Amino acid sequence: MRGKLHPLLDEALEAHGGHDHWRNFKGIASTILTGGRLWELKGTPLTPVPRTRVTPFGEPDWTMTWTPEHVEITAGDGSIIAERDNGREAFDRSFNGRWDPLNLAYFNGYAMWTYHATPFVFGEPGYEAREIAPIENEGQTLRGVAVLFPESVHSHTREQRFYFGSDGLLRRQDYTVDVWADTPAAHFTSDYVDVDGLKYPTRRSVFTIKSDGTLARDFNAVTIDLSDYALF
Repeated sequence: MRGKLHPLLDEALEAHGGHDHWRNFKGIASTILTGGRLWELKGTPLTPVPRTRVTPFGEPDWTMTWTPEHVEITAGDGSIIAERDNGREAFDRSFNGRWDPLNLAYFNGYAMWTYHATPFVFGEPGYEAREIAPIENEGQTLRGVAVLFPESVHSHTREQRFYFGSDGLLRRQDYTVDVWADTPAAHFTSDYVDVDGLKYPTRRSVFTIKSDGTLARDFNAVTIDLSDYALF
């Protein structure tokens, strides 16, 4: 049984469809079209993917499967093309450092899990929240909460900041990317759709944040278009 939630997270979970309703499903799938400058910088072009099981990946019949402890790329016949344990330790963490396919698989795996699971997963045990100052975005005041993820959960970094609109929906998520030179980023979500009673965004856009706190609008690191959501 979960403990008492921060009031803003409690409101946000209800606005997104509710933690209890989310728990009725075992998983979610979506079609994802990803762009942005990060993939060119890291030398790793990305193909459309469903959830954290990515196919195609590199070749038409290859599939990537990610878990926090293990990532692997397999061929259509089931043979293993490449695999790696403890993928978080294998990165060149410099800003311009290149990523190999297993680096990409690990990054894409944990990132897409985070994006599909939040904010619902905050109703699970082990997440800690504290209120932070609101921010302004396109004429709206967004209320904020900083969430500390459990140590066992793999994501961009342990503490991330989440900002919600007056409707309770997530509009912005700020974090530093540990595996990418601790680069600070602002992640915007929009164009929500209803999926079996749960609310999910169909547009995501990520910008790096400059040292003065402003967005690097000339560096749109990642864009994500989502469609064909399915809960199962």
